[in-house]
Amino acid sequence: MVLNGIDSILKYKHILQNKRVGLITAPTGLARDFQSTISILHEHFHLAAMFSPEHGVRGDLDAGAIVDTYTDPQTGVPVYSLYRKDSKRLTPQMLEQVDIIVYDIQDVGVRYYTFIYTMLYALEDCAKARIPFVVLDRVNPLDGTTVEGNILKPGYQSFVGNYELAVRYGLTAGEIATMANDQQQWNAELHVVRLEGWQRKMHFPDTGLIWVHPSLGMPRYETALLYTGTCLFEGTNCSEGRGTTFPFEMIGAPYINAEQLAQVMNAKQLDGVRFRPVHFKPSASKHAGELCGGVQLYVLDAQRIKPLEIGVQLLFAIRDMYEQFAFLPPIKEGSRPFIDLLAGDSIYREPQVEAGKLLEQFAEESEKFAGIKQQYHLYT
Repeated sequence: MVLNGIDSILKYKHILQNKRVGLITAPTGLARDFQSTISILHEHFHLAAMFSPEHGVRGDLDAGAIVDTYTDPQTGVPVYSLYRKDSKRLTPQMLEQVDIIVYDIQDVGVRYYTFIYTMLYALEDCAKARIPFVVLDRVNPLDGTTVEGNILKPGYQSFVGNYELAVRYGLTAGEIATMANDQQQWNAELHVVRLEGWQRKMHFPDTGLIWVHPSLGMPRYETALLYTGTCLFEGTNCSEGRGTTFPFEMIGAPYINAEQLAQVMNAKQLDGVRFRPVHFKPSASKHAGELCGGVQLYVLDAQRIKPLEIGVQLLFAIRDMYEQFAFLPPIKEGSRPFIDLLAGDSIYREPQVEAGKLLEQFAEESEKFAGIKQQYHLYT
């Protein structure tokens, strides 16, 4: 049986007893029996404050929505925002409310996903304030061995990439916290409540756990797997499937010929995936209300699939086939295009770059990162 950190929290009660506990969590903060981390800590310890990441502690906010400070109606505990317009950090005033901070959010194992930076920001802030930090570890749904993609380059930090990770990094949240604490020399008092029964080769379906969507755009395990590559389309004028029932599993645009694109992609015979021509009309986000042609991606073999390679091949196929394709401009003046922030590099926009050469470079960086990360493994 696989158990996440919260399932073993009472074995570690000496860490939290007689302390004002602060909690960073989200709807995925659940024990195996579906009891929330909020209610467990509120029942057994002094839950003094909660700190809300993107989407809110109870998941009632859309992606990118600014979180206000409020009182949680179920517990009466104050909730402070870690997703403010001006900052995503813990403030000294927030830290005055607690003696220790606990983090419990399901990660998806991909560098673009923002929760991991909420954790790292909080860990750094706690180190500076000399406040202990506890990670209730959770499984990496994409396994703990496979590494894909390039390493984030200096100067490309953002909230979709703020640490030198590979795109798919094969680490748990607790392992990332351990690595950052060591590499950045934060010297925080870090405690990781470890997983039980998890093996590094496991994908999420192997764990026996039930998938609870970490955000509205991540409804299924297969979504998370494909997101490794298809999230790149957030930096383009293609729809990444937001506003449909298959976000990150359908890619399209009004200018794409669905049958033509599916034929081209299936001819590449990429491992573990099949492309189906689709037509869809997003209800929100890019091309809302417009009919888009494109492809739906089907995972045939999760062990063999290389989702970043698939995303890169699809991106370059659309770029080469349709002159209407474009990368989106920077969101605000003076910032980098969003594709650069996702990539951790400007390489996708270089005019002469080809998918094959890019993937060869990525393979070298993946191998380098795989060697680095091994020393921080907490599980076999």
